[in-house]
Amino acid sequence: MTPSPAFVEHLPLARAAWTYADEAHAGQTRKSDGEPFMLHPQEVAALLYSAGCTDAVIAAGLLHDTVERTSVTVDEIDERFGPQVASLVAAVTEDPAIESYRERKAALRRRAIEAGPDAAVLFAADKISKVRQYRTHVAHAHGGEPPRPRRLHHYTESLRLLETSIPTHPLVRQLRRELAGLNAAPRPAAAGASPG
Repeated sequence: MTPSPAFVEHLPLARAAWTYADEAHAGQTRKSDGEPFMLHPQEVAALLYSAGCTDAVIAAGLLHDTVERTSVTVDEIDERFGPQVASLVAAVTEDPAIESYRERKAALRRRAIEAGPDAAVLFAADKISKVRQYRTHVAHAHGGEPPRPRRLHHYTESLRLLETSIPTHPLVRQLRRELAGLNAAPRPAAAGASPG
C-alpha cells in the first residue's frame, strides 16, 4: 500500500478515499511514463486541495478513475462515500457504451460541465494532470509513438467549455496556462495518427 499524502490526513473522506483508490488501482501504471497510476489521482486531489475544495470534492478527485479503470461501481462509491462523492465521480466517468472517441469525449465534457461547479472543478483538475502527462509523453517519444493529437483536441475543448461555466476559477486559469505552454512546445509527428 502506498503511503497517503500529507494533505489528506485531516480530511476523513479523502483519507478513506485514498486507501480505497490505492487498493483499487494496485499494480496499474500510467501510459505516459510507466509510473504508478495512483500518481494521477493524487495529483488531481492535490490540485483540488490547493484550490480550497471540500473534503468530498477531494475524495472524488482520488476516486475519479476507479469506475473507468477498475471493477468499482458508482453504487459502491455511493455506499461507501455518499451520494455527493458518487455523483461527482459519475459526472467525470466516460460512458463506455459510446463507441466513437469523439462522441464519448464530447458526452463526457457536457456531463462534467452540466453536473455543476464542483464537477467542473474536478474535471479541470483532471485535465491539468492529463495535459502534464501529455507533455511528458511528447518529451519522451524520441522516435517512439507520440500521443495522439485527438487527446489534445479533447483537452482544448474541455478548456473551452470550462471557460463558459467557471471562467474565473484558478484551476481553469491554470489549465489555460498548461495548454498554452504545451501549444508553444514542438509538436509530435502526426503521421498515421488518427484524428479521432
